[in-house]
Amino acid sequence: MTRTVSAVLLAAGQGLRMAAGVNKIHLDLAGHPLFAWSLCAFDASDRVDELVIVCQPTDRSSLERIAAKAIRKRIRFVDGGQRRQDSSLAGVRAAQGEIVLVHDAARPFPSLQLIDRIIDAVEVHGAAVPGLPVVDTIRYQDKAGMLLSGDVCRDRLLRMQTPQGFVRSHLLSALSDGETATDDAGLFLASGRPVAVVDGEETNLKITAPSDLIRARLIIAQAEDRISTPRVG
Repeated sequence: MTRTVSAVLLAAGQGLRMAAGVNKIHLDLAGHPLFAWSLCAFDASDRVDELVIVCQPTDRSSLERIAAKAIRKRIRFVDGGQRRQDSSLAGVRAAQGEIVLVHDAARPFPSLQLIDRIIDAVEVHGAAVPGLPVVDTIRYQDKAGMLLSGDVCRDRLLRMQTPQGFVRSHLLSALSDGETATDDAGLFLASGRPVAVVDGEETNLKITAPSDLIRARLIIAQAEDRISTPRVG
């Protein structure tokens, strides 16, 4: 039986590394707010039933205006917390789907195929995340900034992405345990539950620095058939 799915978009961060003077989700990307790209990606999926937007109270009215023009699905807004996991908890509590997809709103290009892969894997395993292999040489440095000898084995190293998908009731329990982690999968693993890995996508980048906007514009120019273009300026 197909389960209902909620997409929880985390948009409550400060985006300080962008040094843009405003929350980076408002930055222009090819004529549309950055936030509109990730929002419309989930709105375009036939398998996502509702969207939950976690944001700062000061951003709420502007994001509501964007959403009113951009999407067709059921949507609700909730205030974020001090930490990422606090924002995740607020969003998952507000979600009504049996499966939740937690996504960084600063990742504008999750493809429909990636969303499908995550949902399919959650149906089987209860939790799933997208990952990419580490291809660069990895080394340690000492406290003085000098390289230490010896390579770090990359064979099992992964770069984590979002959306990360979970059975809602299980993720809610993991988020409520009081542990600390940099993503929801870390909290889920800390609760003793397994997490499956599906193939991530190089185009599913996170906008954290000004150079990422340049990469994002190139992706739009080269991969228009794999991304959902917003319907709002």
